[in-house]
Amino acid sequence: MSTELPRAVLERLRAVDWYGDWDTAYSHSRSRALLMREYLRRAALWAQAYGAEEEWPFFDVTEFVDPAFRPAPEVESELEDYVAHNVGTPSTARACRGAVRWAALRAEGKVALPELPDPYEPLLLMFERGGGYSIEEFIDLYGVMIPYGNFDSNLNAEPFPTPAPSTLDALDALDAGAVGRITYYARIGEGYPRSSPRGILRRRLVGREAETHDEAFTRGLRWEPTEYLRRYELGHNDVDHVQISEREAAAFIESTVKRLSGSR
Repeated sequence: MSTELPRAVLERLRAVDWYGDWDTAYSHSRSRALLMREYLRRAALWAQAYGAEEEWPFFDVTEFVDPAFRPAPEVESELEDYVAHNVGTPSTARACRGAVRWAALRAEGKVALPELPDPYEPLLLMFERGGGYSIEEFIDLYGVMIPYGNFDSNLNAEPFPTPAPSTLDALDALDAGAVGRITYYARIGEGYPRSSPRGILRRRLVGREAETHDEAFTRGLRWEPTEYLRRYELGHNDVDHVQISEREAAAFIESTVKRLSGSR
């Protein structure tokens, strides 16, 4: 039995700062929230496929795909030792076990699996961007709290492909130190539909006075100030736009990063 893939996942978990990285968790709160929502969606897909709806959202998929499966003894021993001494909440420990066991099952390659997205990759990325979570009435990501929603709402949620770190960083706006309530827009027009716009913008409303900051995502792969929305409101700009979701903004950023990186 190959242990390369499950050990790689275990090493990713070992690199996570579970308790002391609050600043990182806060600065990555937007991407962590999106990654958690994507995990909830994928977990719902796998739960539906294997009749595990009652175990959703934080469960070990492998237990339902192949109940008799066990990772290599040395991997399982290292996993249990790590989780026992490092991972605080039972839910997070269960998710960590699930991620490593899932990697071991895939590495063995003996079970036919449905064509569904990797259930744990969004969660692993979220861990790497600021640690774990705790669960009460909401899911607390130590920088933002998000509601569970229900099983059906997560099952039918808009997909969020696990993107490159550069895309996640752009959503978190680390380069601009951005704060505030954010709304995204796509610039559209003939030949530039919502799915492939001319570009995207965001409007940030900061503080109690809702101070407005408008920015465009540029070819420099960063957010820069723009007068587009103000000029449009004043009737000086006839290029149209439409409000989009954060997931749609992420998809545009991802495609832009890939296109411009490939042209260099």
